[in-house]
Amino acid sequence: MNHILGVDVAKAKLDVALRLVDGKYRSKVVDNSPAGFAQLSQWLQKHEVVALHVCMEATGTYWEAVAEYLADAGFTVSVVNPAQIKAYGAAGMVRTKTDKVDARLIAEFCLTQQPAAWQPPSPALRELRALVARRDALVQMRTQESNRLLVARAPVQEGIQAHLDYLEKAIATIEATLRQKIDDDPGLKEQRQLLDSIPGLGEKTIPVLLSYFGGPPRFGQAKAAAAFAGLDPRHQESGTSVRGKPRLSKIGHAALRKALYMPAMVAITKTAWGRAFRKRLAASGKPPMLIIGAMMRKLVHVVYGVLKSRKPFDPGLHSA
Repeated sequence: MNHILGVDVAKAKLDVALRLVDGKYRSKVVDNSPAGFAQLSQWLQKHEVVALHVCMEATGTYWEAVAEYLADAGFTVSVVNPAQIKAYGAAGMVRTKTDKVDARLIAEFCLTQQPAAWQPPSPALRELRALVARRDALVQMRTQESNRLLVARAPVQEGIQAHLDYLEKAIATIEATLRQKIDDDPGLKEQRQLLDSIPGLGEKTIPVLLSYFGGPPRFGQAKAAAAFAGLDPRHQESGTSVRGKPRLSKIGHAALRKALYMPAMVAITKTAWGRAFRKRLAASGKPPMLIIGAMMRKLVHVVYGVLKSRKPFDPGLHSA
């Protein structure tokens, strides 16, 4: 029987609960850093762990580094929606909530539910995702400094402008690196050309989509890809009196939703198929924000279909 490891992920630390083959648990806390990962590996060796099923929640982006480390070590890693763990705990009437208890709950979930194995991204996709995240951080800093410059007093204006000049060069450099990384990988280059055929997607958005959806297919269905981005609809209906408005679940990667917002706006205002999509939903009484969210989800479906079929976007398939 495999060992089971439940990992409660936080920004700075990892609370882990190891279920031994005899059913007993051992707990430990390590830093969420390369040094902490090495310490965790030594601790697992101490307990003579060979076959291991690791389970953790998809908490922001804090889980990615440890998931990749453990997957690279040859262990089976499952990354589950936090809502699943919460529901599992509620069903078991777990009343105590601490990081140590959460780690053990995740391990028990892994043991009883046997979640599917997570597929780690290739080294090329990891690099691409890191570059995309860095570009977004630099763009955010540029926006902050631009806003400061508008209200800054004379003594600090020169320093802010110098920082803005540096940021412009850094952004241009990292965007050139992004293009080169994709060009150097034949598979990613082909997928970029496919995504470029979708009206509304541009050179800023395509690397983001490739970093999450590029490479070998990761999802069995388009709706799973949309759920990964937190773009699946959440309905609130109960009995005859509760009829809440449908909303996006937003249980997924916020970076993907952010990247898709402007392409969705472009699609529903500047493209024929997007305008037809907006007109159809508006005729059904859907409000503007819901239409934008629906288009963001639609774009994920289109991206999934184009990458899976390896055929360019066909507007005829989306004109109805």
